[in-house]
Amino acid sequence: MTERVRTPGGRTLAVEVSGDPNGSPIFLLHGTPGCRLGPRPRGMLLHHLGVRLFSFDRPGYGGSHRQLGRRVADAAADVEAIADAYGLDRFAVVGRSGGGPHALACAALLSNRITCAAVLVSLAPQEAEGLDWFHGMASSNVSEFTAAAAGHWHVTPRLTAAADEIRANPERLLLRLRTELPDSDRRIISDARIRTILIRCYAEALRISAAGWIDDVVALCTPWGFDPAMVTVPVLLWHGYADRFTPVSHAIWLAETIPNATAILHPSAAHFGALDALPDILHWLNTNSNAIRQTG
Repeated sequence: MTERVRTPGGRTLAVEVSGDPNGSPIFLLHGTPGCRLGPRPRGMLLHHLGVRLFSFDRPGYGGSHRQLGRRVADAAADVEAIADAYGLDRFAVVGRSGGGPHALACAALLSNRITCAAVLVSLAPQEAEGLDWFHGMASSNVSEFTAAAAGHWHVTPRLTAAADEIRANPERLLLRLRTELPDSDRRIISDARIRTILIRCYAEALRISAAGWIDDVVALCTPWGFDPAMVTVPVLLWHGYADRFTPVSHAIWLAETIPNATAILHPSAAHFGALDALPDILHWLNTNSNAIRQTG
C-alpha cells in the first residue's frame, strides 16, 4: 500500500513498505527511470530474511512532488524525512543502477543513522579522476548522459518524447533496450513476473511526466554534492562484467575510492543481474545491520 510522507520543505513523497513489520529496516532506492514499485523480493521472502523494506519515488517520479535543481546528495534528506516519519533510528540502504549514487549519498551524509550500504550496478561520478566514464557504455546511455550534461534544456525534449511513448506503451522501454542487452539480461527480462513488474514500474514512474527521469540524469552526470570517499560505513558493491549500461570500471573505481568497501564482480552477469542478486544483498545488509546495532 502506498503511503505519503511530507518533507520539511512541504513536498510529498510516495512510499511503499513491504516485508516483516518487525524486521530490520532497509531502504531500497530505485533505478533510472523507476519508482517505488520496482523489482524486489516477494513479501514471503522478505519475511524470511527478516527485512522491512522501504521504497519511495524520488522527486518527480510517480506520486512524489518534483524538486527543482535537485542533486544526488538531496536524496539523503528525503530518506531521513521518511525514517523520521516511521520512527526509524538506524537503518541500512541499498541502491540499484541510478539509485546507487543516491544510496551512497545517504551513506555519506547520514553516517550517524546508516548502519551499512549496498550498491548494485552503480555509476561513478562523471568527474571521477582516472576513469574513462563513457568507455564500454551502451550508445543509448552515452547519448542520454551527454545530452543531460549540457543541461535540462538539452535533455528535456528527448526524454519527454521518450516518456510519452512509454506512457502509451510501458513495454516500449524494454523494447528500446533489448537491442543493447547481452544474453544474460535478455533471459532475466523474459521472465513473465519480472517483465510485468518492470512494465508496471515504468508506467507509474512516468505516469504524470518525465520530470523525475530528466532530473535524475542531470543529477547523475553533474557534481553529486558529496565525495564517495566520505563514506565510512561498510559498503558492498555488486557489478557484472557484462554490464553495458553501467560499465564495470565504475564499480572498480568506487571500490578503490570508498574506504570500507567490498566488491563482488560477477564474471558473466550484466545490468539486470542485480535483480537476481538482491536477496543475497538484503541478507548481507540485515546481518551486518544487526551486528552493528548490537555493538553500539
